[in-house]
Amino acid sequence: MTVKKAGKKAIRVGIWGLGRAGWGMHCPELDRFKDEFEVVAGCDIDQSRVDELLARYPKAKGYTDGCKFLADKNIELVSVAVRSPQHADYAIRALEAGKMVFLEKPIAISPKGLKALEAAVAKYPGKLFFRQNRRFETCFNHVQELIHSGILGDVYEIKLCRHGFEFRDDWQTLMECGGGQLNNWGPHLIDHGLRLLDSPLKSVWGDLKTVAALGDAEDHLKIILKGENGRLVDIEISGGVALPSPVYAVYGNRGSLVSEDEQDIRLKYLDPNQKAPTHKANPATPPRGGFGGTVHPKWIRKTIMAEPSNGWSMVDIYHALYQTIREGKAFPVKPEEALDVLRVILEVKKQNPAYPVTADEFEKATLASTRSSRSTRR
Repeated sequence: MTVKKAGKKAIRVGIWGLGRAGWGMHCPELDRFKDEFEVVAGCDIDQSRVDELLARYPKAKGYTDGCKFLADKNIELVSVAVRSPQHADYAIRALEAGKMVFLEKPIAISPKGLKALEAAVAKYPGKLFFRQNRRFETCFNHVQELIHSGILGDVYEIKLCRHGFEFRDDWQTLMECGGGQLNNWGPHLIDHGLRLLDSPLKSVWGDLKTVAALGDAEDHLKIILKGENGRLVDIEISGGVALPSPVYAVYGNRGSLVSEDEQDIRLKYLDPNQKAPTHKANPATPPRGGFGGTVHPKWIRKTIMAEPSNGWSMVDIYHALYQTIREGKAFPVKPEEALDVLRVILEVKKQNPAYPVTADEFEKATLASTRSSRSTRR
């Protein structure tokens, strides 16, 4: 039995969509903070999923009708975890019903969805929160901290990779269902990339391919973000790479770091006491005996555990949400940051003709064709 801490008023949550995200991620994370959140309701078109929720949370109410779910006055916060094409629409429905909303990624998949969310942020200030949960990733936070420490010098390029190989065949491989790596993993690493630029975004380039997945949506993508400061972030996400690259690689003019597994970070950087050479290159004929410079680097090599000073891990996002709603602290994911992630996604879609609309037609795209999807879960 969990005893609520004195003085805490739990936020009453209704989960909309009880599939892989709602059931498999939101529920376990909420269970970590039972003194801060209470699951009071769940909604899914599959009655068996609703029954599972009620067995897990006997005091909760279950719904298969979204209108009746939103009419439940006991719900303060709706966690939207339905299928991707429905995210923006369902979030706005919940806001209109007077609820606060915690919206799964991708927050929308079309320009119309972007415009609707921009309007919702303005109309319902402090009510709409975006679940960029990998902003809390332990390794990401430590890598960011190391970059800002200056030990790598001027960082000019960063590579972010998520590689694997599988013949994936579920709905997230189908364009008509809002599938593809750009909508799935893309929001996470694009969010990381925009934060790691440490600069306003200057340009975006993207390429999409289908390699091993059995649907028509891309399972391999490459995105290059360039900041106004000249820094590049190279993002690669793939379900078609059998030998994975490091998850993180950071290159600076005084050193580099890599992390293959997000558990450890390997560093090689110049001794802080070593000054960069100030003399110019010599155009004369070099002496025999090799290539290279006349000043030899003094390296420091370390392997450290990923342990950022803020202590964050990916499952802490709900705790941060509680601190915002009940304690007035700023939520780490600003609405404009989440909307910027979506803008990058839409720009990459416009650059790739594999998407079923042309660049000119893209601005006219709507969610109408996707609302016919029967499922309301991920």
